[in-house]
Amino acid sequence: MKSYQQQNSKIISMKEKINPFNLAIFILLCEMAGLIGSIFTIPATGTWYAELNKPSFSPPNWVFGPVWVALYALMGISACLVFSKGWKNKKIKNAIKTFSLQLILNVLWSIIFFGGKNPFLALVEIIILWTAIFVTIKKFNEISKTAGNLLIPYLAWVSFAAILNLSIVLMN
Repeated sequence: MKSYQQQNSKIISMKEKINPFNLAIFILLCEMAGLIGSIFTIPATGTWYAELNKPSFSPPNWVFGPVWVALYALMGISACLVFSKGWKNKKIKNAIKTFSLQLILNVLWSIIFFGGKNPFLALVEIIILWTAIFVTIKKFNEISKTAGNLLIPYLAWVSFAAILNLSIVLMN
């Protein structure tokens, strides 16, 4: 039978260790992506977007802000978990690069859909974004299961957004 100390040290070694400063930076970076996207989103929601035909399952506009704030926070935590495993590792650098690509694609969708008022091109872009998120989850899972799992709500929400985007294309 293992001693209490042996069991405790095993539990501690299994925990993910995060530098609080790095965590703050990663969350801030992700939230900044949301802020950039909102520059294009907010002006269009009360005008152009309000006039579009939308499906019955389209949530009210006020839902999107809180959901995205939470998702960007989860994304920041996830990326920090991977980064904390050792930036010099090529696998980790590659995973963070993939994460960065999907974050750029995330912002780009808002620019295309709301800024460019182009739901069809945004639909094409969101499929690419979904794929990049999926690949990021796979890469993150190889490094930290927790990091990969933290991105699952994001993938689910983007899946919903893609269906909403497709519906808007078909209805307008």
